[in-house]
Amino acid sequence: MADADSRPNVLFVLTDQERYDCSAPEGPPVETEAMDRLSSEGMRFTQATTPISICTSARASLMTGLFPHGHGMLNNSHEADAIRPNLPPELPTFSELLADSGYDLSYTGKWHVGRDQTPEEFGFSYLGGSDKHHDDIDEAFREYRAERGVPVDEVDLEDELYTGDDPRDDSEGTFVAAKTPVDVEGTRAYFLAERTIDAIEAHADAADGAGEREDGDDAPFFHRADFYGPHHPYVVPEPYASMYDPDEIEPPESYAETYDGKPQVHENYLHYRGADGLEWDHWAEAIAKYWGFVTMIDEQLERILETLEDRGLADETVVVHAADHGDFVGAHRQFNKGPLMYDDTYRIPLQIRWPGVTEPGTTCEAPVHLHDLASTFLEIGGVDVPDSFDSRSLVPLLEAGGDSTRVPAAWPDATFAQYHGDEFGLYTQRMVRTKRYKYVYNGPDVDELYDLEADSAELQNLIDHPAYGDVREEMRERLIEWMRETDDPNQGWVPDVLRSAT
Repeated sequence: MADADSRPNVLFVLTDQERYDCSAPEGPPVETEAMDRLSSEGMRFTQATTPISICTSARASLMTGLFPHGHGMLNNSHEADAIRPNLPPELPTFSELLADSGYDLSYTGKWHVGRDQTPEEFGFSYLGGSDKHHDDIDEAFREYRAERGVPVDEVDLEDELYTGDDPRDDSEGTFVAAKTPVDVEGTRAYFLAERTIDAIEAHADAADGAGEREDGDDAPFFHRADFYGPHHPYVVPEPYASMYDPDEIEPPESYAETYDGKPQVHENYLHYRGADGLEWDHWAEAIAKYWGFVTMIDEQLERILETLEDRGLADETVVVHAADHGDFVGAHRQFNKGPLMYDDTYRIPLQIRWPGVTEPGTTCEAPVHLHDLASTFLEIGGVDVPDSFDSRSLVPLLEAGGDSTRVPAAWPDATFAQYHGDEFGLYTQRMVRTKRYKYVYNGPDVDELYDLEADSAELQNLIDHPAYGDVREEMRERLIEWMRETDDPNQGWVPDVLRSAT
């Protein structure tokens, strides 16, 4: 009889548009006990960034280990103007490679990595919970709500907030936030947690009482739970709707944004999104609902973690929590995301708990990317990382236990990102970020340079500041080298533009 597969299980929880600061110790007073628990029992990454702040593109990078220009899904797949509506079938994905190696993969929730593709085409068994607008995979959640007697389309919301000239007018603008009379058990977050718990229970049922898998069923599992939130609209029930008092929320420092010295598109986007009609009291209300959304998801995560413990799987399961990207929620007076490469949308939460490998309560300050998880999952599973991947496995960082002297000498000290446009139209951007500085290349407009140590709110664009001339030159050279290493199609002309710029 062959030896039992001793590779660890993996539980991957991905949130949608969650800000880094919500679960950061120095962040706002958001209750995130489960995320804090993962940090205290594992490792928290302080310098994690998404390769692009848009759903489809970021999620495709996560699957393929590639920067967006490598996989070609440059904007959202559900939009009519999608540049590439589906992932090219010839690109290897971490999930298919794990499935080929013997992992039992399951998936719940949001997909959004292809107009005509589903998780089942990438090695997963799909357990439901999709969103018809984005994925059109199934209507499991609608059926769940109908069975509970509260059909999705028959709920009267309260305290509704919209973008536009009149934030209370539901006839125009984008739906921002509201309170729902549906109980917690009727929310999509609870439903997705239930489906995830069902998956964990099914895997546990395949093991015997000693925690060893039955003959012929020794495959470790990889379960991915993709929550629809805290993406707008921030619709939450009680107690989360009133958990945070808008009157006690202070404007973030970046709310003082004037757009002076910034690319014109920043101010254009304020009007395009309709956010220019929102005053601070509206934003405070939206932020309160957003924080409530984060806490609601966090409490569902706690239910999932408790299931791992109750079924004796916690010690043999790697748990990873991350977000595809962040959210402005009033920072820089902006709504949602767009061609603005601020940390509000590009810096993401990342916590990893790996019992027996990761030292509890450690913090890693090394810069990492969201799509580094693709290589990480493969190394955890003992699978070779394809040469095509741009990503690096985080396993050496997890093993280093937060000790900077044990971080591999070749580990980069910067992260990179890009943006190609959304429904607003194509807009070329590239970014390089170190712990102290951020440089943004804006193809059709002025570039940006921020000193994150002196100006964490990124209010002052230093691109033309004479004291930062050497920094500007160094950051541009870093960007040029990254474009070369990743075969960025813009390398044919952008380097000459940057080197000739003063």
